[in-house]
Amino acid sequence: MLLMLFLPLGAPVVAQEAPVAAEGTQVGTEQTPAAAANAEELRKESQNPIASLISVPIQENWNFGIGPSDRTQNVMNIQPVIPISLSTNWNLVTRWIIPVVYQPLPVAQPPGPPAQQTGVYGLGDMNPSFFLSPKKSKVIWGAGLTAVLPTATNTTYLGQGKLSLGPTVVVLVQPSHFTIGLLVNNYWSVAGHSNFTPEGAVNKPAVNQFLLQWFINYNMNKGWYLKTAPINTANWRAPDNSGTWIVPLGGGVGRVMKVGFQPVNISAEFYGNAVHPAGTSPWTMRLSFTLLFPRLSQDQKKELLEKALKQMEQEPSQK
Repeated sequence: MLLMLFLPLGAPVVAQEAPVAAEGTQVGTEQTPAAAANAEELRKESQNPIASLISVPIQENWNFGIGPSDRTQNVMNIQPVIPISLSTNWNLVTRWIIPVVYQPLPVAQPPGPPAQQTGVYGLGDMNPSFFLSPKKSKVIWGAGLTAVLPTATNTTYLGQGKLSLGPTVVVLVQPSHFTIGLLVNNYWSVAGHSNFTPEGAVNKPAVNQFLLQWFINYNMNKGWYLKTAPINTANWRAPDNSGTWIVPLGGGVGRVMKVGFQPVNISAEFYGNAVHPAGTSPWTMRLSFTLLFPRLSQDQKKELLEKALKQMEQEPSQK
């Protein structure tokens, strides 16, 4: 299954934050929040997987209670999301999930409280997704391709050892104070390490995995919001259907705000796994820090230029 929020070993990390960007996007400056000056608009864009907004989420996941020694897995996801304008009607939204993983390993323990602990730390399998999305639509949607690349630095413990491909779809609406949506994908291995060793033992099994993430955000005053965005996964190749599903329940709170002149989105979430394979994490804590880079209009870019010129004119007089 997925080596991420609630997981068994050797799987790709999948994130809950959605994709987002466009022409005229600028780095954070005093005027960047102008596409952000309306906090409500920026907040809704940050919750929209296919908005004209570049975002760079950094997400820390702690998966507790793994194995008989109650070990903790840590997954840091770096998830740059960039939309590219293809035409007057269509965007291509790209999202890369780059996981850095600490995977605890089982160690034989002497009698009494657990004493020995060890684990593996490194890069996991990267997970790029590409969404083709209309720029104007009553219902916001995108569809395309997701992939899992065998980039793990330790294939035995941190990756699947396979190149996997499959379709992905996201659909959402944003009525009033809400963002309500659904992300679905399924991928199959198409290349990579052999399924079995020459002796016939399982090496790296073929992959057939499903993900369904529903998300609901309720927006409140001053940039605050409540959210739930559990990731439900299924390993269709789990032996004898044991441990096929991971079904989390929970949620958290977040806020869109500025750090200096830079718009950011911060959140904290907790999820308990109502269903999960034996020996895997029963609950997860997730902290997210997202840099937001809203698109500037022509008027906003003109205003920025005028202000820069005015500052340059004032500098000689101050010397």
